[in-house]
Amino acid sequence: MNRLTKAIRDENRPMQERLFMLLGSLALAAMAAIVVIGLITGDDPVDLMTISACFAVFLILMLIAGKTKKYGPVSVIVSFILIFVLMPVTFFSGGGIQGGAPMWFIFSSMCITMIVNGKGKFVLLLLNDISAGACCFVAYQKPELLSPHTDKACYIDSFISIVFVGLILSLMVGFEILTLKREKERSDDQRRKIADLNKAQSRFFSSMSHEIRTPINTIIGLDEMILREDISEEVADDARNIQSASKILLSLINDILDMSKIESGKMDLVPVVYDVGNMLSDIVTMISVTAEKKGLEFVIDVDPTLPAQLLSDEVRIKQILINLLNNAVKYTRAGTVSLSVHSRRTDNNRALVTYSIEDTGMGIRKESIPHLFDAFKRVDESRNRYIEGTGLGLSIVKQLCDLLGGEISVTSIYTKGSTFVFTLEQEIVGEQQIGSFSIERFRSGGKAAQEQRFEAPEARVLIVDDNRTNILVAEKLLRRTKVVTETAESGEECLRMTLQKHYDAIFMDHMMPVMDGVECLHAVRSQSGGLCRETPIVVLTANAGSEEQALYRREGFDAYMLKPIDTAVLEETLLNILPAELVTVKGHGITKFEQVELVRSAKRKVPLVITTESIADIPQKLADELGIQTIPYKIGTDRGLFDDGFEADGDVLIRCMNEETISVRSEPPSVADYEAFFAEQLSEAQHIIHISMARRSGEGFANASEAALAFYNVSVVDSGHLSSGMGLLAISAAYRMKGEPFSDAAEIKRGIEEMRGKVSTSFIMRDTNHLCRSGRLPERINRLCSAFMIHPVIVMKDSTMIVGKLFFGSLERARRTYIKKALHDPHTINTDTLFITYVGMKKDEIEQIRDIVAEYVKFDKVYLQKASPAICANCGEGTFGLLFQRK
Repeated sequence: MNRLTKAIRDENRPMQERLFMLLGSLALAAMAAIVVIGLITGDDPVDLMTISACFAVFLILMLIAGKTKKYGPVSVIVSFILIFVLMPVTFFSGGGIQGGAPMWFIFSSMCITMIVNGKGKFVLLLLNDISAGACCFVAYQKPELLSPHTDKACYIDSFISIVFVGLILSLMVGFEILTLKREKERSDDQRRKIADLNKAQSRFFSSMSHEIRTPINTIIGLDEMILREDISEEVADDARNIQSASKILLSLINDILDMSKIESGKMDLVPVVYDVGNMLSDIVTMISVTAEKKGLEFVIDVDPTLPAQLLSDEVRIKQILINLLNNAVKYTRAGTVSLSVHSRRTDNNRALVTYSIEDTGMGIRKESIPHLFDAFKRVDESRNRYIEGTGLGLSIVKQLCDLLGGEISVTSIYTKGSTFVFTLEQEIVGEQQIGSFSIERFRSGGKAAQEQRFEAPEARVLIVDDNRTNILVAEKLLRRTKVVTETAESGEECLRMTLQKHYDAIFMDHMMPVMDGVECLHAVRSQSGGLCRETPIVVLTANAGSEEQALYRREGFDAYMLKPIDTAVLEETLLNILPAELVTVKGHGITKFEQVELVRSAKRKVPLVITTESIADIPQKLADELGIQTIPYKIGTDRGLFDDGFEADGDVLIRCMNEETISVRSEPPSVADYEAFFAEQLSEAQHIIHISMARRSGEGFANASEAALAFYNVSVVDSGHLSSGMGLLAISAAYRMKGEPFSDAAEIKRGIEEMRGKVSTSFIMRDTNHLCRSGRLPERINRLCSAFMIHPVIVMKDSTMIVGKLFFGSLERARRTYIKKALHDPHTINTDTLFITYVGMKKDEIEQIRDIVAEYVKFDKVYLQKASPAICANCGEGTFGLLFQRK
């Protein structure tokens, strides 16, 4: 008993196991008690024997479950015994509905609910209800089957059942409540521990960021000073290598810290109004230097209608773009890296901004794309093993994108390059547009990163930092500006100095012991008798997140600088805060930054293009006008495989088909053909909607869909039609794009799918000879059809091409009947456009068809369209069809 109690209380055991043991123990105790009471009260011996037998079976089953640990199957067996043995016996031997049996049926339901898992539970509950209903029905129809019970016995039986069932259920529910309460307490305790851990982790990240950046700041700063000296080229090369390695190390540390902050939920967003031009200028300044070092052309294309100011988290957007651009430069050996920025206004004064980063690098294998944004995952490791990085960059990009509420996707062709597209909706601030935008691009040259920009020998600058090495670096980096620098190694020392002297600028470290930078800032600003209450104060920090920047702005700092200190940023910041009368400009104007116009792409990508297959039978002039692109089907003959419409002509094909010795077939493009076609179109467009032939009429849809998996921005739509039926869908989508230029791909796709059921596609064949020659109709049946002058009509139904009707008699009569039937209910027909698509018919013959059509319905535009060779190969000479849309 002691072991059983411990097992039931053991919280490491599964709940089902503990409930089974508890319920089994209570049920065995109840059955034993009922047998004892039955013996005392003189109950039916058969009833008592049945309960005793069930007791023995239940005990054996509990022992088996304890030995084998197979509580699930044993629970089901126990439930069956309850439902089909114990409950019916108890019902009929215990006085039926007037005894205690109904209470035990309730007990049975409760047992099944607690000890059985999965869908089987509901089946067993249903069986229990059926068993109870059957017992009541049989007892009602044949009451003689019930064991005779006096009223006294019925009352005693009911009372005992109420007591036992109530007690068992109370204990079971109490056990559940107690277990849940303990689980909640444990969960609350774990939540508190996690919260404490997160706080400790946040402190660790902040401290780690500060502590790691401090020595890197020293390395990079002193290395910069070496580069400024008159040194040999060998020493300069070594210094540049140190600088490069330090920046790589800094980048790796940033990735790891960012990933940790994201995973711990400590990465907060701080939306601010930011200048789009300045942000892009900062990004291009940084990336162009790296690209130039690798001999890559860096191209940027900015939409002139892009709003000049937006409201969002500038820091995180910049981080995403820099990560993507750095990746593009890193994995591109030769060619071009480009950044395109476009926007489209949405509702409520917002803009959907699309950033596209494209490169001509090594590309990504199709099977690697799903793992591209996994943390610590580097695809194609064998080729990329010499490229530095943690594999965290794209994972951070994806998580930041999700945090901002944006979307990111990738298109890549292995060995040819990749395109990453990041879209984010942002709030527009003001009506000003970026217009003819220019940027400041930094040109590195000489031994130092940048020529001297200004001198300010009369300016006094105070540097406050508890780390003497950081002070040394800052002093040396400011040396060529000739400013007078003084230093303080604590907040208290800073306050003593500001009480005695006036400084034109103060650079202050954030993380200092006793009094940190924020506390010192407020003390300086409110210092009674202080001489620097209005002096610009710049915070020096290792924490560059949006939340830290917001903190610094809120606390009142005039600017912030990220460690390790960048010379250009340091001098530019100082230049911006010093009084103009103290500054003497050096060199060509203020900086050796030159204004350059953005290099714009020769041809801007269109947002969306509609593509289809050559069998869509669209007039070429109309396709060119609407920008509909087509991929050719293949025509196979005994002489080879040819591109539909390019290498194979319909009239030539008809002549070949009339030579019975030559077999002709049509084939869809392969997956590789579709991939190449989509890649070519994506060089001109940002998104593709491809309208494919009905999926059940060939492999074209399957091949196109498989090829589309290699691209994030290709949608394949099953047209449900062929020939000009497909063409009507493509034309309608293209016209909608023209009339609603801001419609997105999803809206256009929905429109195509809605229209699909309204298009009518059918063809009437001259005879069945072509079907026979192509092997789709036995010769005997063909002779029979010819004898009865049968003209089959091919229709599209549920994306399948079937024989819809058969017309008998002369060809002229059959064609007229077909036209009449096809154009039934003229009031339901959209009379805008009709295609009469034909195979191997003369001009006067097809014009006669047009005139007959006009007798029934007047269409605004009627296209007499020669069918593509692929359609010819399937229909044969003399076939034509009426393809139009119903309302």
